[in-house]
Amino acid sequence: MEVKINKEIRNYTESMFFGLSLRQFIFSVLACGVAVCLYFLLRPRFGTETLSWVCILGAFPFAAMGFIWGTSLAVCAIFLRFTFDDRPHKPQDIEAAAGLPTLAIVPKSKVMSGTRKYKDRGEPWKS
Repeated sequence: MEVKINKEIRNYTESMFFGLSLRQFIFSVLACGVAVCLYFLLRPRFGTETLSWVCILGAFPFAAMGFIWGTSLAVCAIFLRFTFDDRPHKPQDIEAAAGLPTLAIVPKSKVMSGTRKYKDRGEPWKS
């Protein structure tokens, strides 16, 4: 059995900057920019300790958005997938849906479970 994988999926890579995804990197730069701007704008009016807390509180929403957006999207996708997944997962689910006993079960193969290795062109390894 051979499984074909689309070229776009096989060649997908997420851009990484300093170990961060592009979204995280952009929000980190925004957070640093906000902190620097607050520092230079408010330096004549506040002391160092107060100013440092203002910079932290000003940068926090941008830093949090970089993490929260990605995490919340992933959690929503997982929730929706398991909520609306009506496929049978156990033999008992099939018996309950069909009202008939299960005669046999086909075990998972290595290809279906994703443990078989493939070359870059999507063709199976020939050993």
